[in-house]
Amino acid sequence: MNVLPFEILFEDAHILVCLKPSGIATQGRNVARQDMVSYLKNYIGKTGSDSGGGKEPYLAVVHRLDQPVRGIMVFAKTPFAAGELSRELAEAGFEKHYRALVTGTPPERTGIVDNYLVKDARANVSRICQKGTAGAKHARLSYQIVEEEPYLFGGTVPDSCAGECTEVDIRLYTGRHHQIRVQMAGIGCPIAGDAKYNPKAQHSERRQDLKLCSCSLTFTHPKTKETMRFSLL
Repeated sequence: MNVLPFEILFEDAHILVCLKPSGIATQGRNVARQDMVSYLKNYIGKTGSDSGGGKEPYLAVVHRLDQPVRGIMVFAKTPFAAGELSRELAEAGFEKHYRALVTGTPPERTGIVDNYLVKDARANVSRICQKGTAGAKHARLSYQIVEEEPYLFGGTVPDSCAGECTEVDIRLYTGRHHQIRVQMAGIGCPIAGDAKYNPKAQHSERRQDLKLCSCSLTFTHPKTKETMRFSLL
């Protein structure tokens, strides 16, 4: 019996879609700790869902989620699928929606946040910067306050909210390092439980308490060209 610490939502010969839990890296550098790639390669090898003839199963990371973020991910099981999905992501982009519980209330019920971000690799953080800054990359998302069910974080209010939290639906148009976390903090609504970008959370909560989830993912199947939609709501 093969027990995984997460759920597989879909699998065929080309792709594998799963629900990543918080606290597990997509692909980590620490060989002593299992990440999503190692878990899934072990699973594929043991279940025989790969025809690699005894070799290490092929599995490619197409997109990533931060370690403390949970949510829906798709992995490629063949080089062909990896190429097609990477091309789609670069050209048209997957349709990706997130749910977040933020501290405070956004300035508008719906809005677009458009910035340039630069990553500090040594500190593993990103910040908003001016266009033209060395290493700057364009980042864009839209958000909408969730005012009726279904809620994803209903009733779970961490200490960092200080009594005032708002659940928002976020559509991500670009995939930058810590993008949602940085941009929501930039409009005065850092994500609850975010020990990197929410000052109220830095001393009271662990990173695993980050209230951010990749709740919906839509893309085109690399082989069949079928529209694939997965949602937690």
